Formats: sequence, C-alpha cells, structure tokens
Amino acid sequence: MKTYLVGGAVRDKLLNYPVIDRDWVVVGADAKHMLALGYTPVGSDFPVFLHPKTKEEYALARTERKNGKGYKGFSFYADKDVTLEQDLSRRDLTINAIAEDASGQLTDPFNGQQDLQRKILRHVSPAFSEDPLRVLRVARFGARYAHLGFSVAAQTISLMQTISLSGELEHLTRERVWQELERALTEQSPLVFFQILNDAQAQDILFPALEQVLDNIAKISAKLGSDFSAQLNQLASAQERLAWLFNVAQTDNNFDDIKTNADSFCQQLRCPNQVRNLIQHSVLGLPIISNWPNSDAVDKLAFIQTADLLRSPDKTAPLLAVFQALDYLGTCSELNYFEKLQTLLQKLRAIDHKTLILEGFKGAQLGAEIKRIQLQYCAES
Repeated sequence: MKTYLVGGAVRDKLLNYPVIDRDWVVVGADAKHMLALGYTPVGSDFPVFLHPKTKEEYALARTERKNGKGYKGFSFYADKDVTLEQDLSRRDLTINAIAEDASGQLTDPFNGQQDLQRKILRHVSPAFSEDPLRVLRVARFGARYAHLGFSVAAQTISLMQTISLSGELEHLTRERVWQELERALTEQSPLVFFQILNDAQAQDILFPALEQVLDNIAKISAKLGSDFSAQLNQLASAQERLAWLFNVAQTDNNFDDIKTNADSFCQQLRCPNQVRNLIQHSVLGLPIISNWPNSDAVDKLAFIQTADLLRSPDKTAPLLAVFQALDYLGTCSELNYFEKLQTLLQKLRAIDHKTLILEGFKGAQLGAEIKRIQLQYCAES
C-alpha cells in the first residue's frame, strides 16, 4: 500500500499558491484493507475514506467507464491492481494529474508541470468530454488562475463545445450548477468564468437569464474603459458578487428587465433565500440610492421595509457593500449617500413606540403616526 498527495494540493504547491485542502490517493489497497486500518468510509458513490486522525480524504486508485448520462453516469473499478498512472489518467486537467509521494518525488505522466510553466489548462485525454461537470470546473479554474496568466487550450475548448452541443449539460443538477457557480464567483477573476463558458457555448445553456446581464456589462465596460475587476473584487461573498452582476447593468434604466432576469435566474437554480433576497433587494434599491436626493420619501421607506432593514440590521452591510462596489463613478460616495442611508436607518430604528403610546396614540392612530414620522425622516434624509 502506497499513498500519494494528488490534485489541487500538488498543483497549488507547485504554483506557490495557498494550499487549503489535501487529497490523497491510495494504491495497492482495497476497501477491506482501509477499514482494517481504521479509515471511515464516505458515502457510497466513490471508494473514499477519512483518515482516522487527520480526517483528510483518501481515495482508492480507480478506473472509470461511462455508462449513462450526466456527471454521475459512470461505473468505477477500485482494487489493489489499479495503478497510480491509471488513476491519474481519469482526471480532468494535466495540472490536476500530478502526484507526490512521501519523499516529495513527483509522478507526472501527462506533463502537468510543463503546462503549469506554460500557464495552460489542458485536458488529460479525450475521455474529458464524457463528464459535463468538467465544463464548469475548467471555467472555474480559469477564473482562479487568470490573474497568473493562465488560459484554456484550444483543443480543450473544442471538447467543452462538444459537451455543450451533446445535451449532457442538461443532466447536471441545479444544486451542482449552483455549487460550481458559487465557488467560481469567489475566485480572483470571476468574470473570466463566464467568458470561458461563452467560448465553450455553454453559457446560454447553463445561465440563460444572465445573457442580457453579461452583454450589458460588456457594453458598459467598453464605454467606460473599465473591466470592473477592482469594483467586483471589493466584494467578499458569492452572493454579493452575484447581486453586483445583476445591478451593474442598470445604468440603461432597464430596471424591469433586470428584475425579471434576476427572478428567472433564482428560480432556475433554486438559489438559497438569502441569495435571492440580496439580488432582489439590491435591484430594487439601486435606483433609489443612486438618485438619493431626488428619490421620493415613500420609495425610500418602501425599499427599507421590503428589504427588512429595520428588523434585520445584519442585512444592511451586504446591501451597502454591493451599492458601494457599483458606484464605479464615485458619485454616491462623494456625496455621502451611503452614510445618509445608514443615518436614516438609525433614526427610523430609534422611533420610540412606547413614548407614542404614552402620548395617547393607539391602534390605527399609532400606526399612522409611526408612518408619518418615518416618512418625515425619509424626506429629510
């Protein structure tokens, strides 16, 4: 039995990139052997085990054969006779098909180190086209390493196009597509993710509701001479960056179209509620915050109440972060509109209902007086 460090940990170590997770492959063992050594099995789809002490994942070396649709349509063979080279041959990219043994010696049968030096994302074999999930993975790696100068090999793009045209992408679950998108959005160059998918003819299949949004971003970027990278990278979370995508295209006053696309997108991928809410509330609030002096008090209050900013102060920070990243001309920041919104929220939260009750307001009169004060504060802000 021999164990090897594989995949991302080896790749990122060679790139002097932060190594977050370590995965291992085990050669010369079977499931019974792993259980006898105290390893814990993980799931039933793959022969993967958790180390009894480190809890890191150890997978038996395996081969695979396509026997169905989608990224789950494979049968696997994992036993003592599967070699390290056979296991590496089933991986997606050459830079992910490098293994390191305990002494630090590398096994690199597909010239992954050479592709790292050339900054190329290249498939290992034609079997790449059997797994539709790899279209998303390659695009995500492109987003992660674009700032280092990496690009996707033309032959790999061609295979990704083959997958797109085959109908295999339609067999990906919504949850898995969302998972890959969420990870891609937090990478160094998230817009590259969509550019690669567009090159692979996959963007319109996977994210049809983003087509108009991305087209508008490209037009606005060309008009302003900016790629928006600095603004987008101000945002730490995937949900904030996704909200930015939908809102940056609002400069053409196409609010209704953007809201419709945002609703369709969230429904298509079944986004978590907090993601859906941030997108919808930021789309609603951007026209108000960007035109704060001329926005009607009724509209200001309606936005604040719809976004639940009074009862849930924790929702304010993500919204403000999105608005600030969208303020690429600096208008709102220079005129302190963000600070004015925060000040308004403080005043609205400070309205003392008990004092009003002591003053004699009750029932419908109390509600009307609270709303009058709220609208007055909004008009004064």
